[in-house]
Amino acid sequence: MRKIKWGVLGTANIARVCTIPGMKLAENCETYAIAGRSMEKAQAYKEQFGFEVAYDSYDALLADPNVEAVYIPLPNTLHREWVIKAAKAKKHILCEKPMAPTAAEAKVMQECADQNGVVLMEAFAYLHSPLIAALKAELDSGAIGDVRYLENAFVTGSYDLSNIRMRRETLGGSVYDLGCYCISQAIWLLGEPDGVQAVGTFSPQAIDRLTTGIMNYADGRAAVFTCGMVLSRESIGRLDRLQIHGTKGFIRTDAQYNQEGTLSYQIVTKKEIVTRSVYAPQNYSLEVAQLGRCITDGEKPHVSHEMTLAIARTVDKALKAIGYVE
Repeated sequence: MRKIKWGVLGTANIARVCTIPGMKLAENCETYAIAGRSMEKAQAYKEQFGFEVAYDSYDALLADPNVEAVYIPLPNTLHREWVIKAAKAKKHILCEKPMAPTAAEAKVMQECADQNGVVLMEAFAYLHSPLIAALKAELDSGAIGDVRYLENAFVTGSYDLSNIRMRRETLGGSVYDLGCYCISQAIWLLGEPDGVQAVGTFSPQAIDRLTTGIMNYADGRAAVFTCGMVLSRESIGRLDRLQIHGTKGFIRTDAQYNQEGTLSYQIVTKKEIVTRSVYAPQNYSLEVAQLGRCITDGEKPHVSHEMTLAIARTVDKALKAIGYVE
């Protein structure tokens, strides 16, 4: 098995806690290079995770001919710039979600990747989970009949105002940070909606703290999502929920997005309640391994360009509905 030499552009917390540990688990990944805004930060990551080289600038990492693929965990406002720079440097790219603040920007980024012959995939790690595959298979098999309604939620505690999630200038807010999970899950299971209605409450910093949306489908189906950063951080501080209702019954699970381990869901009908379980490896390792196979084996990105655009279009509509954007 050929290992892909990866570089990481940035020392964000998501990289430290989730993605780099996932890289270490992916058999076809070599954690080769790390870049930070300072050599001190980059060197600390090099020592902690065993990178071969450290750089004090992102440009220096992209100039390294040994780097084949890069992971971009930078703030949302920097994704477009560094995806385009990475593509022009002929590096394959895994870009943290949401890849772009708008569908128009996502299209520009993908076109640049295509022009430079590199793979670009948005980093929705949970979509690689066997749990999502199992839920989709249940729907496709007709386990609950024709789907009529989906409801999901992703709510966390609030953050310090210094956190990029809480600042307008870094495209913070619950829809960008959490709602994209709910929206992407609904689209993965039901398809892209035809319309979106939403309401939100805003912080003094003008970011949405809590948003509820209704995704409408022309055939009468509906998906309702709630996302927010309002829970007490002194408690468990997180709510994950999914129910899918059909003409014969419903499916429910409280498994968390990106949860690892043995995960269960229930199929509830008038006749019985059936509990089923699947084992989910570390989700971030799955997305890294899959992008590696895209490079070596010609696989198509699991989170396709079409999927990224559908998510971005729906996020656009939700943000316009709550007045976050014009």
